[in-house]
Amino acid sequence: MDVRFGPEEQIVWPASVLAGILMCAAVYDITRKVSSRCYKGYNGLNELHKVEWNNRGFSTFHALVAAVVSFYLLVISDLFSNDVHGAIRIIDRKSWMSDAMFGVSLGYFLTDLLMILWHFPSLGGKEYLLHHGLSMYAISLALLSGKGHVYILMALLAEATTPLVNLRWYLDLAGRKDSKLYLCNGVALFAGWLVARILLFVYFFAHLYLHFDQVRTVFRLGFYSILAVPPAMSVMNLLWFRKICKGMVKAMSSTGRSQCVKTD
Repeated sequence: MDVRFGPEEQIVWPASVLAGILMCAAVYDITRKVSSRCYKGYNGLNELHKVEWNNRGFSTFHALVAAVVSFYLLVISDLFSNDVHGAIRIIDRKSWMSDAMFGVSLGYFLTDLLMILWHFPSLGGKEYLLHHGLSMYAISLALLSGKGHVYILMALLAEATTPLVNLRWYLDLAGRKDSKLYLCNGVALFAGWLVARILLFVYFFAHLYLHFDQVRTVFRLGFYSILAVPPAMSVMNLLWFRKICKGMVKAMSSTGRSQCVKTD
């Protein structure tokens, strides 16, 4: 693997990783202060619930930033447009913004992983360790090699579902599982997960197949990683989607029963 570490990378990479870590710390503290002042139930939570509450605050913030930046680079910008960069293979295209986003995401995943390990298994079980480990590995490989940025951005775009997952947890902890907001969030989570983590990955693999002539030229570790990591992430997404479907069916059936009782 040819590691590119020029003058630009010497500044962007360390600064963006540090920015990701500082972002987590700052949003964690902001979440704590705002929640203690604006939500009366926060002060009544036990310490572990408070930690997870604040942790999900910076998780949501990172997800929003990652999704917006990824959408911009993939859809709005001309970074992956053949009309502008036709001479440069898609597998080789990158920018300072994708480098910076990957660095911030590394800082986030590292911070979150350390918190999960410190409080294990309260903040997440083995599947979270696997997810974060695979994410950090894939992002680091793309960052160091400059290869496959388009695929990492697609994966980061899937983070758009994270705020819905976190809102579901917040509402559950606040005792609002019977509210319309909880039900609407569940439907939005189902639809968002279907689009961002199922259909998007179908497109991911189709794109991989159509550009396989480029993918196969990547250094050996990168090539085998592209073939192994995305399917593993997809399996995890499908397993989580199964749980989401079961939860939505249960919520819808409970709502239907409650409406029948009111009608009677």
